Formats: sequence, structure tokens, C-alpha cells
Amino acid sequence: MYVSAYFYELLPDCLSRRHNTMRRYSISMKVFVLFCCLWAVIVDGEYLKYKDPKQPMVTRIKDLMNRMTLEEKIGQMTQIERYLASADVMKQYFIGSVLSVPGSVPAPKATAEDWINAVNEIQMAALSTRLGIPMIYGIDAVHGHNNVYNATIFPHNIGLGVTRQRIGAATALEVRATGIPYTFAPSIAVCRDPRWGRCYESYSEDHKIVRTMTEIIPGLQGDLPANFRKGVPFVGGKSNVAACAKHFVGDGGTVGGIDANNTVINSNGLYGIHMSAYYDSIIKGVSTVMVSYSSWNGVKMHAHRDLVTGFLKGKLKFRGFVISDWQGIDRITSPPHANYTYSVQAGVSAGIDMVMVPTNYTEFIDTLTQLVKDSVIPMSRIDDAVKRILRVKFTMGLFENPLADLSLVNQLGSQEHRELAREAVRKSLVLLKNGKSASQPLLPLPKKAPKILVAGSHADNLGYQCGGWTIEWQGAAGNDLTVGTTILSAIKKTVDPSTQVVYQQNPDANFVKSNEFDYAVVVVGEVPYAEMFGDSTNLTITDPGPSTINNVCGAVKCVVVVVSGRPVVLEPYVDKIDALVAAWLPGTEGQGVADVLFGDYGFTGKLARTWFKSVDQLPLNVGDRHYDPLFPFGFGLTTQPVKMN
Repeated sequence: MYVSAYFYELLPDCLSRRHNTMRRYSISMKVFVLFCCLWAVIVDGEYLKYKDPKQPMVTRIKDLMNRMTLEEKIGQMTQIERYLASADVMKQYFIGSVLSVPGSVPAPKATAEDWINAVNEIQMAALSTRLGIPMIYGIDAVHGHNNVYNATIFPHNIGLGVTRQRIGAATALEVRATGIPYTFAPSIAVCRDPRWGRCYESYSEDHKIVRTMTEIIPGLQGDLPANFRKGVPFVGGKSNVAACAKHFVGDGGTVGGIDANNTVINSNGLYGIHMSAYYDSIIKGVSTVMVSYSSWNGVKMHAHRDLVTGFLKGKLKFRGFVISDWQGIDRITSPPHANYTYSVQAGVSAGIDMVMVPTNYTEFIDTLTQLVKDSVIPMSRIDDAVKRILRVKFTMGLFENPLADLSLVNQLGSQEHRELAREAVRKSLVLLKNGKSASQPLLPLPKKAPKILVAGSHADNLGYQCGGWTIEWQGAAGNDLTVGTTILSAIKKTVDPSTQVVYQQNPDANFVKSNEFDYAVVVVGEVPYAEMFGDSTNLTITDPGPSTINNVCGAVKCVVVVVSGRPVVLEPYVDKIDALVAAWLPGTEGQGVADVLFGDYGFTGKLARTWFKSVDQLPLNVGDRHYDPLFPFGFGLTTQPVKMN
């Protein structure tokens, strides 16, 4: 079979062709795949074992690595941002991986087809290199496919830690619907201090709950076959994605809850609390592990060889690849990038296999190449990194199926997934108070009432419901960022048609008293944030939330729904409030909140975090000697569903 010359003759046309319709695009993809398949095993009369799916994976990896130059190997270790991944860059530098950060999209409100086109265009460039090694495309799908317009946005992890619910399979389908095979999720941090701006990315302060939630990994990647070898990466098929356990290790235990700070704890604490979920993740076949920006007792994790190579790869027998965080090796020095040569040496020597560069890729490639040529970094370290990366790519089936098709596009934002998210919202809600006395509960609310008030800055704001890591890195305010249902809209859909719903974002007390409302629903909380921008020492409800609570709840029976990424200061208002609900960051399906408020379903959620009385108590975790919370870990009142109101 001699197809090499014909393949290369047609390839430039495949790469440069502008497709006017999806039909033409689909046909050209099929043509491209056909020639890839013809080329797969024999090129110029030479049998390529690495292209032959019938060969054992170890044989394929060895054959491919024996053919690779140093430049091609270092290219595999390089991950760059999408907007830099031109065909020329992919081919010239043999780039092994590409990512999209929040806000980095093919087009505003890009469709699944837009994403597939963009990802495949980059992939075709990777496949046109000398060895045709496919690139792996990654994205932060951390609470659903949250970077993509019209995707189902699930509750953030802090809510899922209440429900113990598995949503990985639905997220995997939506990610694959856009042609992407790799997600930087789940976060298995154990948040020990809610002042940390990433606390909502943690399932719980309790490592046992976090360990339970690693079940999201087989949801994303597929269920492991029986007797599967521990530590080996696994991806079940084209409906699954490679997962990433992050951030290794101790990111949730930093002093003062300061993001990327120092975690001061002894070995027993590190391994018992923060490391424990990594044991489970590796047993469940997680494909990749991302290193934390934080330090352990003063040593940066990105440079911690004892933990990354010695413990993760050695003791735990992890066989997937280790990836840095965004510019993570730059941050080994203070200030970042102060001595880049040292940073590259320290990070790669520590055991980082793929570096999320993500922009100064020529500097990284040149620096690492020189370090190898100068024998500062041994070739064995490069080979270990590349072998791990190729192992994941072969496991994912990228060599056989490198290009995405349109078969899953209807999974993006599907009704089935939205119903699953709505169920997750219902189960995530925690009822903290119900009535001024136990004998007079306010919830469930009657659907039929002459006139009710809905108030608060978060009642009609989809962006506030979803929080950070939604379309944009820091999230966004308003109802235009994606498709979903606000809590106000859900209430209007739920109550009896005869009930008048009055919405006033921040009414004064006179307005409330003069309108003779039957009851009020007040929805307040935090505005969106992510990472260090969410670090907070006061943890207060965002203005005008406190005045809204005082004005409304002082004049009429009220239920206050708190939309937040963590426990916030409540003690000044609790006595005035009739009923109090922690809704966390519920995502796009606000109907789940109304489902429980009005009794179609009962409250069942229990706190996976301690709710403090005062920030002066922090850090405060279950089991502490002087444990005196406002609401303890595991607390949550229950209600029964009612058939009719």
C-alpha cells in the first residue's frame, strides 16, 4: 500500500479549505479520515507499529518514541492556548496539547458545530506533522461544560458535596459534543477555610466526602473493566473524556485560606486529609493529575520532587501524566518568571510531564531543549514524560479517532441533562431554619396566594446563580451569558396562575408594609468570583443584601435564599428571618430551587461544610476542639413534599 505521496498532496487542501455548509465540512472530514486510515499502518512501504491498533499499547509507544526527535518529544510536553494554535505553530513546534481557558472561544455564543470545526482544524494541523501524533485538547469543565454557551451548568462542587450526586457522565457527553476529549476536572481539594476563593470548587471540609465524590471520575471516563491495573489511565470511549484530579496537593489547606499560599501541616495531616482522595482517583483510573500553585511547608508543589515523582508516581504507581497549572512553573520563583531557566529545570525535574505554558511556548521549548542538551535534565526524564503523555493519548483512542464528528451535538444543553441538573439543585439545598418556632414552619410555601413578593439582587440574575468559572473566568452578572432559568422565573412558573408575583430588587420597608404581601422570598448572596479574586476575610453578603433582608423580613413573613460559594455571615439576621435556605451556586437550573420551596419535593440536603458564627472562629472544621458553629457539619432540616398547595 503506497499512499504517502497522495496523502500529502491532498492534506494541504483539507487544511485550507473554507467550508460553507456543515454538509461540505462533514464530507471533507470523511475524506480526511479515509486518507488517515489508509496511511495508518504503511507509509512509503514501511510498517508503522504505532499506527496499528492491533499492536499492544506498550509496543506502539516504544515504536513511536524510537522514531521521535528531541524536538518532537518536547513538543508533546507543551500545552498552549487555543488562540495561538495556528496550523504553522502546531506543525513547526509539534505541539502536543491545546487548551481553552474561560472566555477563549471560537466565536461569541459559539455552537457545538463551531467548537468542533475549531478543534478539528487544530487537530488536522497536528496530524499533518511528520509522525502525525494527535494533539489532546483540554478545557475546564468544572461544573458542567461551563465555558460553552447553552451548556448545562450544574451546581458548583460545594453543592454537589451536599448531594453526593454523580454528574460526570452528563458532563462528558456535553464536552464531547463540542469535539473536546479532556477536562481539567474534578477538583478534589479539601477546603478547610471558607475564606479561600476556591472553596466552592471543593466538595467538603471532610476528606471522606471528597473521597466519595471521586465517583465523578468513572462518570467522566467510564467504568473501569474488572481487574484493571491500578494507576493506569482509562477512558472508555468516544462518549467519555480524560479527567484530571487537581490540585496536587494541599491546595485547600493554605494559611488564612489565601489562594496559592502555604499549607502548613505535618505529614499525617497532609496524607490523611489532603492526599486521601488521590488514592481513590488513581484506583479509579484517572488519566491526569494537575499540580497546585500552593506550597507545602514552604516548598512549592510545582517543584516538589518528593511528592510528585516520589509519592504520586512512585508510591501510588500513577501511570498517567502530570500537568502543571496555568503558568505554574513560572510561579516557582517570586516574582513569577524571575528565573525561567531555573523554573523549567525545577518543574520538569520534579516530575511535571506536560507544561501548561500557555503563551510563551517558544521560550519554554528553547529553554527545555537547552537544558537537555546541556545534560542538566536527563533524556530519561523527557522520555518518561512523553511515554506518559502518549499512554493517555493511546488510551483515549486519539490515534484511531483523532477528529470529532457531529454525532453528539444534540447532547449540549439537552433536556435530559437539564433535568439532572435540576435534580442536583433540589438535593443540594440545605434548609437551615423553618419558622420562628418548630410548631409553625413556613416551608413549603403555598402556591396559591393573593400576592407575594420576590426580592433580592440574586433573584433574577443567572450569572449570580452560576458563579465563577461560567463562560468567563470570573463569571458575569446578568441573564445574557448563557441559557437557563432564574429563581424568579422559576417561582413565576411554579405558583398558581392567580397568584400575583411582585418583583422588587431592594424594596424599602414602607413598600413592603403597604402592599400586604402574603409572604416574601428574598434571594441574596455573593457576586461571582474565581481563585484569588474570591479570597475574603469578611465573608459578608453582598450589598444591598443585608438591607433587603432587614427591610423585607421586618415587615412580612420571609424565606431567605442565600446564593453563595461558601458559608457567609448570617448571625445578625437569623432571628429576623422566618426560613433560611443555603442554595450554594445552583447553576442554570433555578427551577430546582422553586421545586423545593413550594413543596413539589422535600428538603433533604445536609451541610458538607461547617457554618460558622463569626469569621473570628476561622478556620473551623468538624472535630476541632472548640467547635461552636452556627450550624454544624451534617445539619439540615427536612420537609415532606406536598401534592397540592
